[in-house]
Amino acid sequence: MAKILILETATEVCSVAFAIDGVTVACQEDPPPARHSARLTLLIEACMAQAGMGLKDLDAVALSHGPGSYTGLRVGASAAKGICFALEKPLLALDTLWGLAWGSRAALAENDREHHLFMPMLDARRQEVWTAIYDHQLQVLQPTDILIVENNLLHDYIQPFMLRSPNCRVVLSGSGAKKAFTGANEKEVVLGEVGDSTASFFAELAEQKFQNADFEDVSYYEPFYMKPPNITVSKK
Repeated sequence: MAKILILETATEVCSVAFAIDGVTVACQEDPPPARHSARLTLLIEACMAQAGMGLKDLDAVALSHGPGSYTGLRVGASAAKGICFALEKPLLALDTLWGLAWGSRAALAENDREHHLFMPMLDARRQEVWTAIYDHQLQVLQPTDILIVENNLLHDYIQPFMLRSPNCRVVLSGSGAKKAFTGANEKEVVLGEVGDSTASFFAELAEQKFQNADFEDVSYYEPFYMKPPNITVSKK
């Protein structure tokens, strides 16, 4: 029975969860605007206090691996690696889009889930979103990709998956969902209830990775940025 601290800093919402045996038992969140560097360690402290545990009681630390905010991912990785180094705990990297897919599936009635595919989306600025497609068991159908959301490209993108699952609808979730949903065929696509990712979505995946000993090399670990940071040139 693993006790895992989970950090989610890939999006505007900064959150921390504590899971035991794949079930979230405590969670602390800080809403937008992003203040990850200022709030993350305070959220960790509050979450562990809520769970009635100390960091020394952990079996592992997990973090949302990306894609997502360049700065947010670096803040999460620094905190996670620091705890792992100090306490000699293993590090688990969790796919951010998988967490969003888990959240949107959990929002559906259990007997309705098999009739949907899940397409989490994170805003990648301009007319782009980071996305992936999962079946009702959260198996990957389309690995993480960048989708340009213009000229009906969403319809073209999902068609091969709709042909394989003709009775299913695609559930969009995440910060990029509304941008992509504009003009979508509502018979094919539905805008899900989940707009933000949270650390509590990752408890099941963290437990699976821990049981499989799917650990990262703490010394060399880097988040999955997908694209370089959005850096503007100084006008001075």
